[in-house]
Amino acid sequence: MLRIDLTKARLRMVHAMDEAVGLETVSSMATRYGALAAINSGFFRTTGTYRGDSMGIDVLNGKILSESYNGRAAVGIIETEGNQQIIFGHVVFAGEVTAGAKTKHSIDGLNRPRADNELIVLTAEFHRTTLTDPDGIEVIVRHGRITEIRDQQGSSTIPTDGFVISASGTAREWVRKNLHQRALIKLGLTLTSVETDQKEQWQKATNIIGGGPQLIKQGRIEITNGAEKILPAFVNDGHPRTAIAKLKSGQILLVTVDGRQPGESIGMSLTTLSELLLEFGASEAINLDGGGSTTMVIRNKLVNKPSDATGERPVSDAILVYAR
Repeated sequence: MLRIDLTKARLRMVHAMDEAVGLETVSSMATRYGALAAINSGFFRTTGTYRGDSMGIDVLNGKILSESYNGRAAVGIIETEGNQQIIFGHVVFAGEVTAGAKTKHSIDGLNRPRADNELIVLTAEFHRTTLTDPDGIEVIVRHGRITEIRDQQGSSTIPTDGFVISASGTAREWVRKNLHQRALIKLGLTLTSVETDQKEQWQKATNIIGGGPQLIKQGRIEITNGAEKILPAFVNDGHPRTAIAKLKSGQILLVTVDGRQPGESIGMSLTTLSELLLEFGASEAINLDGGGSTTMVIRNKLVNKPSDATGERPVSDAILVYAR
């Protein structure tokens, strides 16, 4: 456990390799960014071309890099006059592409693989190219205007001064019908708080990482796996865990729990983890990615024992700690 006084320290959220895809160990990110301490954070794709792509909301420096997943719990950082405020709750994503004055289509996702009949937007933070197959159509947008339309040609270069609209199936047909060379394009991307009393706070958060489920709300255990479509076994079984909590004192608690190592560590259920966080005075808390991803680094030293036989697992993102 690492207890943090935000009047003396600050947090930063970063992504592996500074791209929306890619993997890197927490130790490497802590060293590369010169952090005092670090833990792993969000869930991610572990295999395939899109390894490292966030499986949940990911906002870095005010820019949405990945949409929310099943409205799962998230933690956000609000910067206020040199200080930080940490917020916990649930946010959902909505987006649309607008061509001209009225022609619109919803955005199914950001910086992730394109499924059947989907329209995906890929930004320069994702990767150098879209990494897509030739089954769809891709529209290159620079400075808000279409500069190229590539139908069934596969992976496109993503411009640093724009983005790519990638569509398949019915969404591809909409693109073919409605988007034309030199047309003006606008993106509308919004995040909405599920908790209505936190709406204004979430709008101020410039960095957000998704996790899930929620563990503690207003000083009571409230595990929201049902609403977040997380199986009961994930809650009840013992696994390595990573969590972040806000204490009644206003301090922040970062927690890692080792497991899956017979004779040494067995992990925790999320109920047991929640009870432990309450003992330490938690008023709000969410679960982050665990299992083999669970990692804590302090002063360039790995202080927990990750469960993978190969040692520390490369992950998608991390929460870093700095002294003020």
